[in-house]
Amino acid sequence: RRECCSFSNGEYVKTGLSELENWLHGSSSDHVGNALDELKQIRQAVSFLVIHQKPKKSLEEITNDLCPILSVQQLYRISTMYWDDKYGTETVSGEVLARMKRMMVEDSHSSNSNTSFLLDDDPSVPFSWDQLTVEVVEMKLDLSVLPPAESLRGSQGFEFLFQ
Repeated sequence: RRECCSFSNGEYVKTGLSELENWLHGSSSDHVGNALDELKQIRQAVSFLVIHQKPKKSLEEITNDLCPILSVQQLYRISTMYWDDKYGTETVSGEVLARMKRMMVEDSHSSNSNTSFLLDDDPSVPFSWDQLTVEVVEMKLDLSVLPPAESLRGSQGFEFLFQ
């Protein structure tokens, strides 16, 4: 969604992601597992949103240095939906966008898979985002009936569960 690809939203998510990563670094690997690895794609997408001077970046810089994990389809989607609501800067250059599109077309011709779903919204979903969020917000769960995992006992970050 376009509103998710704004500069200020990228800054907001980057701040929250930083707090989450700090918490993960301070937690035991028994509790967080490989969560940091799972955040790599979102970290790169957010970094791409907030990086300055996008029009001066080449496709090679973007795909090799800035966002090596993200696919060209993902980068194209972010680039075409990006808008800077704070400083009014532009997205990547037209040349970079054209090269991304060419690469996606070539890739779709060389493989038998249809990857257009990565670029299109699916209008067949039978509910709206508003319906989903309202229903989730209104859902009331009584977590007090669920006992916390014993492996969390003694961990400072989870003492509140045993009070």
